[in-house]
Amino acid sequence: MEPQPTADPHGTVETVFRIESPRIIAAVTRVVRDVGIAEELAQDALVAALEQWPRDGVPDNPGAWLMTTARHRAVDLVRRRENYARKLQEIGRDLSSVAPPEEPADPDDIDDDLLRLVFTACHPVLSAEARIALTLRLLGGLTTAEIARAFLVPESTVAQRIVRAKRTLAAKNVPFEVPYGPDREARLGSVLDVIYLIFNEGYAATAGDDLLRPGLCEDALRLARVLSALMPKEPEVHGLTALVEFQASRTAARTGPNGEPVLLKDQNRSRWDRLLIARGITSLTRADATATGAPGPYALQAAIAACHAHAYTYEETDWPRIATLYGLLAARAPSPVVELNRAVAVSMSEGPAQALAIVDALSAVPALRDYHLLPSVRGDLLARLGRTTEARAEFERAAALARNERERELLEARARECG
Repeated sequence: MEPQPTADPHGTVETVFRIESPRIIAAVTRVVRDVGIAEELAQDALVAALEQWPRDGVPDNPGAWLMTTARHRAVDLVRRRENYARKLQEIGRDLSSVAPPEEPADPDDIDDDLLRLVFTACHPVLSAEARIALTLRLLGGLTTAEIARAFLVPESTVAQRIVRAKRTLAAKNVPFEVPYGPDREARLGSVLDVIYLIFNEGYAATAGDDLLRPGLCEDALRLARVLSALMPKEPEVHGLTALVEFQASRTAARTGPNGEPVLLKDQNRSRWDRLLIARGITSLTRADATATGAPGPYALQAAIAACHAHAYTYEETDWPRIATLYGLLAARAPSPVVELNRAVAVSMSEGPAQALAIVDALSAVPALRDYHLLPSVRGDLLARLGRTTEARAEFERAAALARNERERELLEARARECG
């Protein structure tokens, strides 16, 4: 069948490229062994499509067309740069295994490449900021400008992070592979942490005028789902996917008509997305089914989120179970933030006085010195104990530390309530 003309070929090209670019970059990286060069070749294929599709029509399988074009250019580059026979001997392939077919012959093979790209972009040799930027660029399909807007940093900063990340991967000769053996768990942890950091920045923005950045949540959801499909036997992958599905289900209820935050106890739970909750339950079931030992940190956090999802009202929440799960999480992955969250659950299951003792013990932890949620939680506990003057001071301190404007307004309002 001949390619058919379309009313908006440029829009079609950009849409298809955004969807297919991670797989294209992954497949080309396998040929050239350099993420930076692979991205450039993928962009070359995009330029070729922008030139040819308006003239010749959009092909029946536009993703395969882009893949084939990019892989052709990758092989041409290998031929130009080095003696082709020597290069083939170096990478252990014959020409037929590298030469691009007209259609991607083995989707599973491409998925293997995509998995390698995930682990490469999230390699621990890169800083956390660089991993996030590179992951969003290569796997999320975001432009440098979009990443900069999402994280409220200058575009030049993001561009520098991405360029340096690619150079570091090349300079350190980071292999394009999925690690096995003892390295795999540590590397997988880095991958999961990056995806969750992206989701959290969308779920509760660190700074700026908006509490939510839904685009980042959607990107993280997509990455988690892709990883879950690529690594079906990894319980923590399913645990992370369940966690972000559950948390994303509350998005519509987390802000009011003017974008103001709505606390969990005040949310209209009929606005929670039941489809996302169902997906979360499915992923959590898979995490439990694939686990061979005690649940990991993401599976435990997903189990906590599931307790909220199963409660049709705030009063029905199983707080004793949540407190128990936070205790397990604190033992599995101890951190001051986990302990602070455990204190909230304890306050609901045993009372604010018992929780205040936990929070007071955290006040001396250096990592929480500038963490606005510590005085926020303490203020809430003091208010419930009737110690309103002290509570007001804590809410005012929390508001001064908050970098997100919406959170600051909420904390200032709570301070006024204590007055």
